[in-house]
Amino acid sequence: MSLDKVQDVRTPDADPSDITDTTGTTGTIGTTDTSERRGGWAALRPLLLRTHFYAGLLIAPLLFLAAATGLLYAGSWQAEKIVYSDELTVASVGENALPLSAQVAAAKGAAPQGEIVSVWPAPDADATTRVIMESKGLPEGETLTVFVDPYTAEVRGQLTTSGDALPLRAWLSEFHSSLQLGDFGRNYSELAASWLWVVALGGLALWIGRRRKRKAELVLPARGAMGRRRTLSWHGVVGLWSVAGLVVLSATGLTWSKYAGENIGQLQDRLGGATPAVSAKLKPGADSAGGDEHAGHTMGPGEEMPPPAPTADIGIDRAVEAARAAGVTEYLQVTLPAKGNGYVVKEKDKQVPVHLDAVAIDPADGRVLDELRFADYPLLAKMTRFGIDLHMGQTFGLVNQLALAALAVALMFLVFWGYRMWWLRRPTKDRKLSVGRPQPRGAWRKLPVTVLLPLAAVTAVAGWFVPMLGISLVAFLAVDVLLGLVARRRTKATHPA
Repeated sequence: MSLDKVQDVRTPDADPSDITDTTGTTGTIGTTDTSERRGGWAALRPLLLRTHFYAGLLIAPLLFLAAATGLLYAGSWQAEKIVYSDELTVASVGENALPLSAQVAAAKGAAPQGEIVSVWPAPDADATTRVIMESKGLPEGETLTVFVDPYTAEVRGQLTTSGDALPLRAWLSEFHSSLQLGDFGRNYSELAASWLWVVALGGLALWIGRRRKRKAELVLPARGAMGRRRTLSWHGVVGLWSVAGLVVLSATGLTWSKYAGENIGQLQDRLGGATPAVSAKLKPGADSAGGDEHAGHTMGPGEEMPPPAPTADIGIDRAVEAARAAGVTEYLQVTLPAKGNGYVVKEKDKQVPVHLDAVAIDPADGRVLDELRFADYPLLAKMTRFGIDLHMGQTFGLVNQLALAALAVALMFLVFWGYRMWWLRRPTKDRKLSVGRPQPRGAWRKLPVTVLLPLAAVTAVAGWFVPMLGISLVAFLAVDVLLGLVARRRTKATHPA
C-alpha cells in the first residue's frame, strides 16, 4: 500500500468517502460539518492520507526495488540446487560413508593452499560434504569450499562461498541488501525497511476506516468497479492480505541494518535477549591450549628453547562421535580447534522443528567442555532467530520461499496500483502530464491535542530508534514546508492584497 487514496471532485468515478472539499475536510460531497471534522478519525484521516501519499510517492521506488531483488533471492534457494547440482550431490549413493578425516584429506589434497577452518558433514544421503577453507586472495567474509563425495572421497568441485551461500545466492543476497554498492548501497534497503511498516500500517488504517456499501469489499475486490475505484479496490484488498507479512519483513530486515540494527541489538541486550554462544575455551582466560609456552622455563646462556610438545588431538571423527553422543545430531557444522579452543560442533537445521544445539569438545580427550541448547535461548533471541530465518526463507523451506515470493509480487503490484491511482486522480484528464494532488496541508492542526501530543511523541521515538526513518521524515517535512512557502508567495504575487 504505497500511495494516497484521495480523489479529486472532478474525477468521474469518485467515491463519496474519498472526496475532499476546498477546506481540506474529508467527508461526503458538500459536507463541511465542523463537529465531524474535529472528531478523532475524521481529523486523523487527512494526516494519514498526506503521510501515506508522500511516503508512497517518494519511498515506493525503493520498495519496488527491494521487492524485485527479494523475489530473485527467494528463488535463489531452488536455483542453486540446479546450478550447482554437481557440487551439491553425489554421483551415486554408496552403502557406507568414509571417515570424515579421509574426506578432509581429499579436500586438502585438492586445495593445498587453503587452511581448513570447518567441515560440514553431508546432511543427506545424496549430499556432499563441505570442507571450508580460508585462502589468500579472497575478499573478507568469503571462503573456499571444497565439495567431497562422502562415499568415495572424490572432490566434486570447489566454489567461493559466503557463509552457507554459494556464489549465485551470495550475489543475489548482496544485490538485495546493497545493490552491490557496498556500505553506501545498504542505505537503500534500510530506508525501504524503515518506511515499509509505516506505509503498510497507515494504508491498513485507511482501508479499514473507509466507507463501503458492502462489508465483503473489505476483504474482496469490489465487483463491477471501474477505473480508479477498481484499482483502489485491488490495492486495498491485496494490501490487507499482505500487511502482516510486510510488517514482519520490515521488522526482521531492520534487525541486521546498519543504524536501526545497532539500536535493536542494544535494546535486545538490555532486555536480556542476547543470543548466547557455546564456549570452546580449553582453559578460562587462557590464550592457547598449552598456556604460555615459555612459562616455567629459565634459559641459560647458549641454551635453546626446546620445541613445544605437540597438542593431543582426538581427530574430527571422534569429536563428531562425542557431539552425537551429547545429542547434537542434525545437519552438523564442525569448527576445527583454533589456538586455545576445542572443537565446536553445531546443528544448523533451521527448518521447523529447528535443531540449533551446540557443544564444544576437548580435542585432547573428547570431553564435552560446554553445551548450549536452543531450548535455553532467551525468548527474544528465539524470536530474532525465527524472524531472520523467516525473512531468508529457511524456516519452512520451499513453502517459506513461495510465501516470500508472493509477498514480493504483492508489494510490486501495490506500488504499481498506487502510482496508477495517482495518475488517474489528476484533476485535468486532458492534460497528459498532470498528476494527482496530495491531501491539503495543515491536516495536523485539526487533530485534538489528546491525539496530537501522543502521536508526536510516538513519531519522535520511532524516528530516533529507526534513524533512517527519522532523518528522511525531517527531510520530507523540510521540503514540504519549503514548497508551501513557495506556493504562498506565488499566491500573493498573483493576488496581491
